[in-house]
Amino acid sequence: MTNLRLIAEAEAFLYNQGTYYHAYNKLGAHIMEVDGQTGVGFVVWAPNASHVWLVGDFNSWQGEGYELTQLPGGFWQIFTTQAKPGDLYKYRILTRRGRIMYKADPFAFMAEKRPGTASRVTGLAYEWHDTEWLHKRSRGSHFEKPLNIYEMHLGSWRRKEDTPDNPEGFLSYRELAAELPRYLVDMGFTHVEFMPVMEHPFDGSWGYQTTGYFAPTSRYGSPQDFMFLVDSLHQAGIGVILDWVPGHFCRDEHGLVQFDGSNLYETEEHIEWGTYKFNYRLNEVRSFLISSAMFWLDIYHADGIRCDGISSMLYLNYGVGAPNLKRFNERGGEEDLTAVAFLQQLNQTLASFFPDVFMIAEESTAWPLVTYPPAEGGLGFHYKWDMGWMNDTLKYMSLDFPGRFYNHRLLTFSMMYAFNENFVLPLSHDEVVHGKHSLIGRMPGDYWRQFANLRLLYLYQMTHSGAKLNFMGNEMAQFIEWRFAEQLEWFLLDYEKHAQYKHFVARLNKLYLQENALWRQNYNWDGFKWLEADNAEQSVLLFLRSAKAPERAQRSDFVLVLLNFLPDSYQEYQVGVPFAGDYLEIFNSDAAEFGGSGKLNPGRLTAEKQHMHGQPYTLTLRVPPLGGLIIKPVK
Repeated sequence: MTNLRLIAEAEAFLYNQGTYYHAYNKLGAHIMEVDGQTGVGFVVWAPNASHVWLVGDFNSWQGEGYELTQLPGGFWQIFTTQAKPGDLYKYRILTRRGRIMYKADPFAFMAEKRPGTASRVTGLAYEWHDTEWLHKRSRGSHFEKPLNIYEMHLGSWRRKEDTPDNPEGFLSYRELAAELPRYLVDMGFTHVEFMPVMEHPFDGSWGYQTTGYFAPTSRYGSPQDFMFLVDSLHQAGIGVILDWVPGHFCRDEHGLVQFDGSNLYETEEHIEWGTYKFNYRLNEVRSFLISSAMFWLDIYHADGIRCDGISSMLYLNYGVGAPNLKRFNERGGEEDLTAVAFLQQLNQTLASFFPDVFMIAEESTAWPLVTYPPAEGGLGFHYKWDMGWMNDTLKYMSLDFPGRFYNHRLLTFSMMYAFNENFVLPLSHDEVVHGKHSLIGRMPGDYWRQFANLRLLYLYQMTHSGAKLNFMGNEMAQFIEWRFAEQLEWFLLDYEKHAQYKHFVARLNKLYLQENALWRQNYNWDGFKWLEADNAEQSVLLFLRSAKAPERAQRSDFVLVLLNFLPDSYQEYQVGVPFAGDYLEIFNSDAAEFGGSGKLNPGRLTAEKQHMHGQPYTLTLRVPPLGGLIIKPVK
């Protein structure tokens, strides 16, 4: 075995060039057979280490006889028949300054369950059963499919009675697989977005301070258990989006920080989060991060990746208040040009291997061209969270009713820029924590008006252009803020108003799936037309959604949406429509089954030949208080 090389010269060269995108195939711990002997090969990149030893269960955590061999390019390797699947291990690193450090494997596929910090030897073999889903995913553009996302934290969706082995009462990945797919199908969501499942030591970070960029957290089971969850969701027709954190990593000593005694992965401390920023100038860091993203698409069949904290990557002075501390790039600007180049490389690379997978940016500023191709100066993401829509809308919906007249523009301003990017409208976990209140807790008025407002908010989100995202608990009108250490308040569904609201969400989600006018043209003006945007006095919005461009659209391609944001109701409200003939009300948020007052438009509604709102025909509608409705032409 003296000539054994676990990472080929060409692979090492590519890693050093920042272009080895499947580095997880060679770095880390791999169960293998060498010269007829089964063992484990370990490869780690630590270019500034003086010596590296392998320590673990198999050698009583003593490094004698387990020193790694140094290879060109900063790599170290060892093959041993003593290590076996399930063994815990770390690298014992001697720095050039004589310091001994014990480090978890950056490429470990599994980690010891916290509070332990070691890596665990494991294979990744799994028999998938999602071929039909992957084939369906590859057909057609995701931009022309419905995208309604349920965001969730795996540890606090549901919990069970605690045990000594599971004092938090977590559901395992496999237990989640038995409940979650059915729940999401019943509720009418198309995708689930998991807050980071990558291994992290501190529960209170919600997963956003990562140590294991290639390991699903062991809190809920093994890698194969997580694969089973993804597989089960796919078989149920639910896509899986993973939160991923390329902007910073946690400072825990067993992780990436000062990995070989030098600032290997990091540049500086993140001023807002007390973590460390990645060094995107370093080729090997780019290989590491892009391989991590690739890993979750390749090995775990993820359908999308939501990149956290992009704004903190793009700006050199993100979070820096003092002018004397600010830095500038060679062009005199505050953009971090190396981070920009990294994101472009990331998105181009993933698109070349997985053209049917999408990338979502959490970017909260006015950075231009986030969802444009790098060839056009863009970052290359497919979607961007619309934080402006979220802030404006929640501010408006929290206003008492007399104040809405003066703030009508908060509802309509989003359409001034709605198609500058491909937007996701997020009502995420960030909006129900840190004293912001739950969504229903923000709604004004008495109990009835709070629920009516919340139904109206959800109807507005679902009929507005753009993809949709809601955090778990939103669908049942949870009153308290999200608490990561507790399950959702499922007992609320024993109360009529909450059960009715959950029923409302499910009905509207399923209608959304059925009516392609609400999503087929989600990212351009062909799918949206204002009929009445400036009726601040009555606080009413009126618009058309279409599945096709106006010049090609037929009767069946349109729906009309009316939203009334005041407690007033109207017995006869005239609205313009594009076609003669009969119409039906296909949804009304004021229906009694949802807890509303029952002011509906039953039966067929016949359009009259009269110009209104720039349309040749007119319908007369009954408009409910704090409610909205969707009208569709009869074929």
